[in-house]
Amino acid sequence: MAFQSPMGQIKSGDTHASFDKFLNALGSFYRRAQGTYDLGFWSILHKAFNLIIVLIFLLGYYNNGRKFPKFLNPRYQTTTADKNKPIRLCFTIWILSISLTTLRQKLMLKKVLVAHLLLMFTSSCQQSQHPKNQKYKPNILLILADDVGQEVLGSYGGTSYTTTHLNQLALSGLRFDHAYSMPVCHTSRLCLITGQYPFRLENPSWGTFPKSWEQRTLPNLLKKAGYATAIAGKWQLALLKDDVEHPFRLGFDEYSLFGWHEGPRYYSPLIWENGKIRSNTTNHYGPDIYVEFLINFMKRNLNQPFFAYYSMALCHDVTDDLKEPVPFGPHGRYDSYTEMVEAMDNRIGQLVTALDQLGLREKTLIFFTADNGTPKRSILSVKNGRFIRKQIVSQFGEVPINGGKGELTDAGTRVPTIANWQGVLPGDNVTQELMDLSDLLPTFAELAGAEIPWKTSLDGKSLAGILTDKPGRGRDWVFSEHRSHSWVRTREW
Repeated sequence: MAFQSPMGQIKSGDTHASFDKFLNALGSFYRRAQGTYDLGFWSILHKAFNLIIVLIFLLGYYNNGRKFPKFLNPRYQTTTADKNKPIRLCFTIWILSISLTTLRQKLMLKKVLVAHLLLMFTSSCQQSQHPKNQKYKPNILLILADDVGQEVLGSYGGTSYTTTHLNQLALSGLRFDHAYSMPVCHTSRLCLITGQYPFRLENPSWGTFPKSWEQRTLPNLLKKAGYATAIAGKWQLALLKDDVEHPFRLGFDEYSLFGWHEGPRYYSPLIWENGKIRSNTTNHYGPDIYVEFLINFMKRNLNQPFFAYYSMALCHDVTDDLKEPVPFGPHGRYDSYTEMVEAMDNRIGQLVTALDQLGLREKTLIFFTADNGTPKRSILSVKNGRFIRKQIVSQFGEVPINGGKGELTDAGTRVPTIANWQGVLPGDNVTQELMDLSDLLPTFAELAGAEIPWKTSLDGKSLAGILTDKPGRGRDWVFSEHRSHSWVRTREW
């Protein structure tokens, strides 16, 4: 389907991409209207006609008609008809010049007016669709990496791993230098999805979620605000074999999640998808399935704002509590931490490329963070029933950093965090504002225009002003806890 404009045909399919082309063409049309229909030439022509008429009368009168044809001499009188010929001719020429000039003026003014009106209309449309407009609801792609500290990313100064796509997101977006999580994965996920610190939820036991909070979650808020919601990768808020409806109750329309502590997450994974075990995973790589699921979800929701949550399996090592060890990868062993970091970066690159191809980059906030710091060791193989683990040491500039997962230290809780939103956030920017995972719920809710009935009891603070490049102050302190210990960090400490 298409509609015809003064600049040609605009297809209704790729609306967002066509809109910029439409505006460019309209601007060109407006400039042509101003330039081509210039009144200067016609004004000069009109004056020239008047001058010629005056000269005809003067020369004809003073030369007594000797050098002019009879019909141009106003003093030549043989008959009444002949006497009126020069008057009629001059008057006709004069009226013709005025008419042509006036007609041209009206034609030009009409076209310029049309161009003005079209520009005003399309500018207002563009303003209403621009992400900075208050009524605009951006898509949100949240990426939560598993077991990745700041020292892993090149954009933070890490030199041990290849993180090309994440580095590019940081280069063209906003990097948080002071972003913090809980030191382990379950409590971080509780904090992120509720906007509350775990002790507020009475510290749920490992791998569980408080039933009284099921409706007070980030995806439920966004769903009520008109968002389509989906999650892929890791759940860890319930055993799905015991409760396949759990992601639905917490607000997700769709899910594709590996069976946490039920089976493999990487090679030939056990995946629960919308309440059923997916059957076609043999010899497939789990992260490819999770990414494909989210891309298909985004494709099906081009005309509706969406919340796509990629809760990554990477870069956590394989599970070690099953009766039989999970399958090796193509190297005849489990992937090393270095290989998992590269796989993580590549899958993020696939998602960003998909947004580009769908024409959704300027409509989508990409937010990357992690659930805790880098682990101390990672499972590399298994021999005679015993798992073989390799210590992880990463170079942070010239400083070697040991993994700190599980510790209430920078190595365990200070996580890489990048926001990328083309057309809204300026590129290559770094903020020193404090943030922790509890801030994501109020931030995304504000951007989506979602009301939070229990807002006063939230631990998190909205970062929407920072993410829309508006002046303002972030929070004054952040918090992290693990078991019976905790810390509070301020701007000074």
